[in-house]
Amino acid sequence: MDRRRHQRAHRQPLAEPAADGHRHEPDHRRTPQRPRRPRRIPHRRRRHRGPLHRRRPQEGRHPVTHDDFEPEQRETLAPHDLPAELATLSSMLLSRDAIADVTEIIKNPADFFRPAHQTVFAAIVSRYLLDEPVDPIVLADDLAKTGDLTRIGGVPYLHHLVQQAPSAAHGEYYAGIVREKAVLRNLQSACTRTLHVIADGTAETGELLDDLRAEVDGIVDDTASGDEDTLIGSDGEDFLEHLEHLQKNGPARGVKTGFTDFDTLTNGLQPGQLIVIAARPAIGKSTLGTDIVRHATIVEGLPAVFFSLEMSRTELKMKIASAQARVALHHLQSQNGMTDDDWTRLAKAWPMINQAPLDIVDDAGLTLTKIRSHCRRIKRKRDLRLVVIDYLQLMEGEMSGRSENRQQEVAKISRSLKKLAAELHVPVIAMSQLNRGAEQRTDKKPLLSDLRESGAIEQDANMVILLHREDAYDRESPRAGEADFIVAKNRGGPTATITTAFQGHYSRFVDMAQT
Repeated sequence: MDRRRHQRAHRQPLAEPAADGHRHEPDHRRTPQRPRRPRRIPHRRRRHRGPLHRRRPQEGRHPVTHDDFEPEQRETLAPHDLPAELATLSSMLLSRDAIADVTEIIKNPADFFRPAHQTVFAAIVSRYLLDEPVDPIVLADDLAKTGDLTRIGGVPYLHHLVQQAPSAAHGEYYAGIVREKAVLRNLQSACTRTLHVIADGTAETGELLDDLRAEVDGIVDDTASGDEDTLIGSDGEDFLEHLEHLQKNGPARGVKTGFTDFDTLTNGLQPGQLIVIAARPAIGKSTLGTDIVRHATIVEGLPAVFFSLEMSRTELKMKIASAQARVALHHLQSQNGMTDDDWTRLAKAWPMINQAPLDIVDDAGLTLTKIRSHCRRIKRKRDLRLVVIDYLQLMEGEMSGRSENRQQEVAKISRSLKKLAAELHVPVIAMSQLNRGAEQRTDKKPLLSDLRESGAIEQDANMVILLHREDAYDRESPRAGEADFIVAKNRGGPTATITTAFQGHYSRFVDMAQT
């Protein structure tokens, strides 16, 4: 009882009405003279305004781009037309004629925005090229075997596709819309990558402009392909002029290599050709590539570029100086190794070497985009006549790290080099490794089948030169100091084996007559 009585005694008094008619609660924490803190207004909930209304990035951060958003948000940003994609695939499922019309416009599955549509398109084209029936049932079977059926939405989705086009006759029109959106996406991606590089602040302005120009030129070339007049009579007058010139002056000579018998056999390296020089390690493929570019630039005065993914710029210049001045390479590389005669020879050859129109790019991370950018820039400055790449297997694919294997990647690089030769209208020489197949044979001679990692190299090349030296396997060989240029493939020309001399101390090959 005493405890309850004590609690009632200390209970807060009820609030009394004030003069203003309002009841105020007593506040024991504040003095009577200090007004009570006004009550806070409840926080107003902000309305979500979507991904395009994000806060502006802080200074120093890269601008908000397409890659900053989640896939579902990205779908609202990248140019695409899903109804047109659905109608295109529907037309292809309804008519084989529509497949022919669509594939004249869309040549790459990546032109479709949705990955599922890319998969379905590739499956349709694959069956069409094999002259097999195309319908949802057989497609479902094919996609189930590859594990893609569930990913695209199963059999119901394929049947859903068939119903999306009002008529198969309009497939070409829908495909045009899909292709147009793909071009816009490619352009958007090129600009986005450029914005990232600008934000990083690591690239030079000239290099940045060249890279962007190369990407845009590639998009333009892809867009324009197929628009030219292909009728046989469209260039009739030009052909007759070419024929008349050929009869009077003989075939146009390409870039000379400096090897007499080889130049006679091939008539030089022609514009648009992809030439592959292949050998096992330490046989001399880099040396042969250096010899060809050295003759073209120093002797013939033709602008060329050498892309070295293996040797540094200094190493390459050492090899060129040794070969041109006939100074032993180990003399150049050793402390106090050069004799007075060496210095005299180098002094005589150096002005020609130093003034040669040769660009050397030593970058272990070269991709086709970088190579194309360099070549375009050089071609604008001076008339580029030869491209040499050492070597093909060291190049990085544009999709490195993706699901495709190395063989597929090398095949894409090979095809891209062939396209580069045609685009620049110059011969492109690519060095390539051979596998160990030759070493298992008694005579150690290489074959076309020894090309490493991809048969596509043999297919894409206009010419394949297999380099062989017996003394690389047997120092006591009676053919020590000799090398064979085995022209194993020469599209439109004869094949043969040409014997030359290998002067390893000068890091060069020469005609047998010069020994």
